[in-house]
Amino acid sequence: MSNVRLSSQSMVAWVRTRLSVMMLLQYAIWGAWLPILWPYLFNVRKFTPTDIGYAFAVGAVGAIVAPFVAGQIADRYFNTEKYLGISHIIGGILVFQLAQIETLTGFLVFSLIYSIVYSPTLPLTNSITLHHVDRDRDFGKVRLWGTVGWIVVGIGMGQWLLYQHTPSSGTPAEIAAAQFAGMSSAFRLSGVLGILMGIYCFTLPATPPAKGKERNATLEALSAVRYQPLIVLFLLAVPISCLHQFYFVHTSGFVGTFQAAAGEDSFTKFVNNIFGVGGGGLMTIGQMSEVLVLALIPILAIKHSRKTLLAAGVVAYALRMFLFAFSNKIAAMTGIPEVMVLIAGIALHGFCFGCFIFVSFMVVDEETSDDVRASAQSLYNMVIIGFGVIVGSMAAGRVADWATVDGKMNYERLFGVPMFVALGCLLALLLFYDAKAGKRSALLRAKH
Repeated sequence: MSNVRLSSQSMVAWVRTRLSVMMLLQYAIWGAWLPILWPYLFNVRKFTPTDIGYAFAVGAVGAIVAPFVAGQIADRYFNTEKYLGISHIIGGILVFQLAQIETLTGFLVFSLIYSIVYSPTLPLTNSITLHHVDRDRDFGKVRLWGTVGWIVVGIGMGQWLLYQHTPSSGTPAEIAAAQFAGMSSAFRLSGVLGILMGIYCFTLPATPPAKGKERNATLEALSAVRYQPLIVLFLLAVPISCLHQFYFVHTSGFVGTFQAAAGEDSFTKFVNNIFGVGGGGLMTIGQMSEVLVLALIPILAIKHSRKTLLAAGVVAYALRMFLFAFSNKIAAMTGIPEVMVLIAGIALHGFCFGCFIFVSFMVVDEETSDDVRASAQSLYNMVIIGFGVIVGSMAAGRVADWATVDGKMNYERLFGVPMFVALGCLLALLLFYDAKAGKRSALLRAKH
């Protein structure tokens, strides 16, 4: 009997390992190019900020289409692992082409098609994992490897730019230009990883399609959003998602330019040697802090109310933009190296994501009944990574146009706008979010 139990445990561990590798590749594909997309398109392809906003926005279209594509095809007609395999091979071929497309129209068309192909694979890697492992015991451990993949590929690209595309001499502008040009390698790396992922997916455990039909998920979810906390949360989700997207659009270009101008600054050179250059590697500090904060959430959730945690997340958004907007002044006043101010702002990503976005999904789960819970989660996810990203991308482009003065970016203006938006969201949360009007609060009162 003990041998049988040991064999069963070994099998579970082996499946968990295979799914962990899947998660690592899934997010490495995305993390290779997303953090450095803005500086590449702006400095190499010479797209305007508004045009780049369109490029980011079309990438979110796939997130809106994803639930319908994944639901109707993967859940009804194909094994999930086969759907993932085909999608990633096609996606790898598509994203590889982005390295050589020079026109705005061509880039937008390929990005749109790629987003429709790649985005449905994100929820499907979750679903295939949940199908084969214990949700409470194993899912978090497996999903963590997705964050690891993002970190590894981000630092890897930073090191590639440092050692293969950084001239030994030249002005900061010339050094930065060489590093920006090397960013086209990110699409090629993503393409290779995508094809490898596609081949690997065919080796994953068989996950056949489900039987039967479900009710319209969107209508179910809309009917679920009737408690006051959920109404406020859904309304705040759009501007908060815009802030989240603003960070991913502009941070790598901002910190990458700073890294390229390190000059004789020994501390910045030390940071560059660890994380590479171009901004993407340094941004992985945000993912590292995300892992730490998510590990603390179970403890914090016991000691603090949902409203307090949500407010802490919004404060982190505002503080991060404040540090970015006034990094040079803060460094001058305190004597702290400016790169440390930037690192502090990046590290706040963990609190932004963990305390607001992650906790908000917890609230959605708590404030809905069992029969509509999955639908409500899908709708909220669509708002966060679909509509919010589209609006945020367009806003990021428009604000960048406004913040460009005499052909030079004014970062105080650029990051000042989202800072005030975050403060407005904080005020709205404090004034209008009433946890006592929610289902969770009613259940707690009933128990006592």
